[in-house]
Amino acid sequence: QLQLVESGGGLVQPGGSLRLSCVASGSTIDNYAIAWFRQAPGKERQGVSRIDHSGGVTLYADSVKDRFTISRDNAKNTVYLQMNSLKLEDTAVYYCAASRSYVIEFSEGSYDSWGQGIHVTVSS
Repeated sequence: QLQLVESGGGLVQPGGSLRLSCVASGSTIDNYAIAWFRQAPGKERQGVSRIDHSGGVTLYADSVKDRFTISRDNAKNTVYLQMNSLKLEDTAVYYCAASRSYVIEFSEGSYDSWGQGIHVTVSS
């Protein structure tokens, strides 16, 4: 069973940057697509970004396009989310999740393993 642990969250001012990491254990991530989701207070969880098994195909929510970049280092069993030009509305708990599916989507039902989540707060 794949276990995922997020790190790198915290408090940042609007316009700032953070890099989240999702470190996997228990299995190699080579066989998984990895996605980042987020849940803001009082809102439903939504997909933010997804990277396929090889790292060649990525997907971004419109709200983060051109600001966030997802990448993976299979040798380190780690996926990253570089978040730039952060806005107040990016404040949320961020989760990474793993899927064996090759369908490029954010459907939560296709993600088998989830991290515990990490807080990102954008505030002045």
